[in-house]
Amino acid sequence: MRQFLFVLACCAGLAGPVQAQSNEIETVIGNQFEAFLADDLVTAFTYASPTIRDIFRTPENFGAMVRNGYPMVWRPAKIRYLDLQQREGALWKLVQVTDAQGRAHLLAYQMIKVESAWKINAVQVLELPPPSV
Repeated sequence: MRQFLFVLACCAGLAGPVQAQSNEIETVIGNQFEAFLADDLVTAFTYASPTIRDIFRTPENFGAMVRNGYPMVWRPAKIRYLDLQQREGALWKLVQVTDAQGRAHLLAYQMIKVESAWKINAVQVLELPPPSV
């Protein structure tokens, strides 16, 4: 019983830092959504990781990729932040985005810490689970 209480206390102690981390990550993702909505590609590009910035080179190239490949990110109608998960050593923030046509999309944002700031390193479109009856 004592071991169970110890494990429970350790888990409760970790909840604060994980929640703070999740809040910081949501702020970064939200700021990038706001930048896209304002057509501010320079600012949106600042939230991308160095790897992403190296691949696309310019805010305009990056913006074209998002506009064409992730229209739900370019012009979201509604954003809902879900779980922060660790997969294969990486942190992934799940985000449900409703597009302008009312379709829901589940996205996983891979987040990395660069110096003291969170950056978006990848976005995966996932399948939404079927609606429950």
